[in-house]
Amino acid sequence: MSNKSALIVWGGWDGHEPEKVARLFEAILTAEGFEVEVSDTLDSFANEASVFAKNLLIPVWTMGEISHEQRSVVTRAVSEFGIGIAGCHGGMCDSFRADTEWQFMTGGQWVAHPGNDGVKYPVHISKTNPHEITAGLVDFEVVSEQYYLHTDPGNNVLATTPFPTPGADGPHSENICQMPVVWTKMYGKGKVFYNSLGHHADILEAEVPKELMRRGFLWAAK
Repeated sequence: MSNKSALIVWGGWDGHEPEKVARLFEAILTAEGFEVEVSDTLDSFANEASVFAKNLLIPVWTMGEISHEQRSVVTRAVSEFGIGIAGCHGGMCDSFRADTEWQFMTGGQWVAHPGNDGVKYPVHISKTNPHEITAGLVDFEVVSEQYYLHTDPGNNVLATTPFPTPGADGPHSENICQMPVVWTKMYGKGKVFYNSLGHHADILEAEVPKELMRRGFLWAAK
């Protein structure tokens, strides 16, 4: 069991059920032996002594605004101190649309979800890029939002979805692609993990998405 510590900060748009997701993540980490601090204020990110003492940071915050002081503590924690950061869906890659350094760190930014909630689509685990996070996991389907993101070409992509899904057609329909769903990357000394699933908490309670989060947390933690 771990003796590591994590900070979960939740808030922003209520539609993503941030508190439910935060409590789910807290339960996952507690079961792995983490000491978990859960906060509903971005001011927790500005507390250098607290943040720099953690092994893992987990934002669960959609469509907010972060101050330079709050964000700079997080980016320093990851890049300089090797503290991991991990998260999902809009809670990490649609957190702060105006902060490009946050997007540079996380490796992506939400742009669209044609068809909105209720789209049925497959998630394909990479067969050509084996990783401890995805070892032994199989392809699966979800009924949720299918995220289109602008992503860092340097990301280490572990799972993808064919985009766009038929029936959720739009102006991107002629640009068929494999949209990244799960990735890892480095930001300075720190590990970054992201999973685009998680519009509602129940999506993350399913077996494979939940296991992806658990393994992603363990991989990213310093």
